[in-house]
Amino acid sequence: MSSNPVAETVASLMPRAKAELAELVAFKSVADFTQFPKSESEAAASWVADALRAEGFVDVALLDTPDGTQSVYGYLPGPEGAKTVLLYAHYDVQPPLDEAGWTTPPFELTERDGRWYGRGAADCKGGVIMHLLALRALKANGGVPVNIKVIAEGSEEQGTGGLERYAEEHPELLEADTIVIGDAGNFRVGLPTVTTTLRGMTLVRVRIETLAGNLHSGQFGGAAPDALAALVRVLDSLRAEDGSTTVDGLDATGKWDGLEYTEEQFRADAKVLDGVGLIGDGSVADRLWARPAVTVLGIDCPPVVGATPSVHSSARALISLRVPPGVDATEATKLLQAHLQAHTPWDARVTTEQIGQGQAFRADASSPAYQAMADAMAVAYPGETMQYAGEGGSIPLCNTLASLYPQAEILLIGLSEPEAQIHAVNESVSPEELERLSVAEALFLRNYAGG
Repeated sequence: MSSNPVAETVASLMPRAKAELAELVAFKSVADFTQFPKSESEAAASWVADALRAEGFVDVALLDTPDGTQSVYGYLPGPEGAKTVLLYAHYDVQPPLDEAGWTTPPFELTERDGRWYGRGAADCKGGVIMHLLALRALKANGGVPVNIKVIAEGSEEQGTGGLERYAEEHPELLEADTIVIGDAGNFRVGLPTVTTTLRGMTLVRVRIETLAGNLHSGQFGGAAPDALAALVRVLDSLRAEDGSTTVDGLDATGKWDGLEYTEEQFRADAKVLDGVGLIGDGSVADRLWARPAVTVLGIDCPPVVGATPSVHSSARALISLRVPPGVDATEATKLLQAHLQAHTPWDARVTTEQIGQGQAFRADASSPAYQAMADAMAVAYPGETMQYAGEGGSIPLCNTLASLYPQAEILLIGLSEPEAQIHAVNESVSPEELERLSVAEALFLRNYAGG
C-alpha cells in the first residue's frame, strides 16, 4: 500500500483492532435464543455501544427491534452542512455448526497462517472493526468530514427482519445521503470489489404426515406410506437432473453481464472435491448471481445411530430459496409453497410455513459515491481497479433502506472474500484485507465529503 497518513494510522491501529475483534468474537451472539443465551447477544450489543461512545458518538442507543433482538445505533456529528453517511454492519453470527470441525475454538480469535480465525471474524464483526478503524484514522488526520450514523444489526443472520421493521417505523433514524454496507466482500483477496446485486431469500419449513404413528417396517412396509420417503421425493423435485433449481413457475434463465467467475476459480474457492461436478447450467456467475438457487438446510428425521426399523409417520425440512434481482421474493415464496404442495406424493398431508424472507437488491453503480469509492480503492489497493460483482447471499435490509431513502446511494463492501469461508467451520478474516478496506473506507469518506 502506498504511504499516506491515513494508511500509516490504520497500520498502527491493527494490534488494537485484533484485540478488539478478539473481544467481540468471544461473544456467542447467535440470534437464535433456543441455541444460545440471549445474554450473549445483549453483551455483544453493549460492547458495540460502548465502542461508539468511546469514539465520541452521541445518541448511542440499544434499539429493541420487533423480533426480540437489539440493534445498536450511534451518531457522530461532522462539520455544519456536511453530508451524512450511514455505516452498517451486524454483530450477530451464524452458529458454529460442528465445533469438532474447527481447528481452533470458534469463539476464540486465533491467528494461523496469516489469518485470524473465529466465528464472525469476517461476517460481520470484522465489519464493525473496519468502520471503527476508518473513523479513527480520519480523526487522527484532520477529522471526520461528514456526519456519521452507525447501525449494527443484531439478527441479520436469522432473516427475521427486526431492524427492517424498526426502520420502517422510525424512517428518520437511518436517513443518509449515502449508505455503506460493510457486509459483502472482495471477489478475491487483494482485488477491490463493490457488490452491486444481492439475491433475495425466502425460508420455508415443510412438514409431511402420513400415519398416526410410526409402524414396524417389516409388518407394514411396502403398503404404508412413508412420510420420510415422501419428503425425499418432494425435495428431489426441486432440482433438475443437472442440479439446476426447478420451482414450478420460477424463471431460472437469468444472465450475468458483469465480472465473470471461472469454473476453475470457483472450484478452488468452494473447495469442491476432485472429480465432483458442479451443478446447474450457464456460467458460474449466472448460477450464483442471476438465477434462483434452492438449498435444503436441514431435515428432521431419526439419525442413523439409534434408528429403528420403522415406517415414518412424519418428517419435515427447512428450505432456503435464493432469488435474483428482478424476482419478487413474496411471489417466489408462493411458487415454492405451491410446488411443495403439488409434488407431494400419495396424497400425503403437507403443510408449509414461511419463517423468513428478504428481497433482492440492485445498486445504481453510476452514482457519484461509486466514483469516490473507486478513487479510494485505487489508493488502498495500488495497481488494482475496483471491480463490480454480484453476491449470492442476501441482506434484506438493503431493499428496505433503498425503499425508505430512494435518493441515497448504497455501496456494499466488506471482508467476506472466498477464503473467509463464512457460515462454514474455520471462518477467518485476512488482516491485510481488514487494513486495506479500512483505509479505503476512510479515504472514501474524505473523497465523498469533497465531491
